[in-house]
Amino acid sequence: MTLVGHASWAEKTLIDCGRFYPPDCKTPEARLRYYASIFPLVEVDSSYYAIPSQTNTHNWAARTPEGFVFNVKAFRFFTGHQTDVQVLPRGVKELLPGRKRLLYRDTADEVKDALWEAFHQSLEPLRLNGKLGLIHFQFPPSVVPSPRVVAHLESIRQKLPRDTISVEFRHSSWWDGTRRTVETLAMLRALNAVHTVVDGPRGFDNSVPPVWEVTNPNYTLVRLHGRNTETYNAAVSSPAERFSYEYSDAELKGIIAETVRLAYKARHAHMIFNNCDEDKGVRNGMTALKMLVQYGDGRMPDLKDPFHPNGVLASVSVEELSAASSQLPPPAKGEPETREAEVEVARIGRVRITFQLREMRHHKSSHMHWSAVFAQPI
Repeated sequence: MTLVGHASWAEKTLIDCGRFYPPDCKTPEARLRYYASIFPLVEVDSSYYAIPSQTNTHNWAARTPEGFVFNVKAFRFFTGHQTDVQVLPRGVKELLPGRKRLLYRDTADEVKDALWEAFHQSLEPLRLNGKLGLIHFQFPPSVVPSPRVVAHLESIRQKLPRDTISVEFRHSSWWDGTRRTVETLAMLRALNAVHTVVDGPRGFDNSVPPVWEVTNPNYTLVRLHGRNTETYNAAVSSPAERFSYEYSDAELKGIIAETVRLAYKARHAHMIFNNCDEDKGVRNGMTALKMLVQYGDGRMPDLKDPFHPNGVLASVSVEELSAASSQLPPPAKGEPETREAEVEVARIGRVRITFQLREMRHHKSSHMHWSAVFAQPI
């Protein structure tokens, strides 16, 4: 079964556009809870910029339903990107008096070990709750095939022995011709690392072709960056602008067909939309969810599958959820904890949606709201 998600639930343009989150979703908690009622998977992007605190990862686990999955981007220091010392944990900064920036290859082992330990510990709440999916290592275009890079990947595997890592290369030389492609895939298989199938702009040294292969028996990963060749290498103000692209249904249908083919070769398939400008990625993600139901393997999702704790809820659009929730009485204390409503869902038919009464807190105030938690075809 394929899980679909977006690259971050807290991307600024997604929030600012006002078309995905309801008006009353104004806090990080409310947004994550709402996001998790739509999608079963998310990619954490903020961990690339700074190692998250255990408080944050504990909250993420607590605010999402059982079976929800977090793929976490590796901290940029580990993938060879230049890193500002100011974003490091306090204890590590104390080891670096006078330093402003770090590169992995020029850093003392003591500092590397401290950062690996901090990163490992930060993810423990997700591990303990069974919600940690892949740790995603996205390397910069400057990383090209070499024994040094292979040795670094081997050391990453040793640093995270309990976790599953996914690897995304961003220089075309990794996939330059049949021989190099076979060597790259063989190297990833030897590491038991998940190969990342990339759909993105083509024709640049820092872009790669989609190589539809599996290197880990447990996971496949497809990441979609959009196909905007005009902005990909342009001087833009944000990643959202760089990846501003909305896939057509015809484009998605072809990608879904290949994704389903790969999904039969591994236990779990993940599909991440990184075309993260405004709500383009979440719209494409919701379309992909519906296509997987209709065109995937020809079956409805297994409602007993622990990786689909919300039934077919992910295939219900925001508009359809609103139509269902409008049938319920105003949420208030004293109401039954759960209520049900029926709604017609495109490509599925009549669906019964279960709502749970929840309290949403905003600093010193709070209010009750109906949160969709399960959907089942009738």
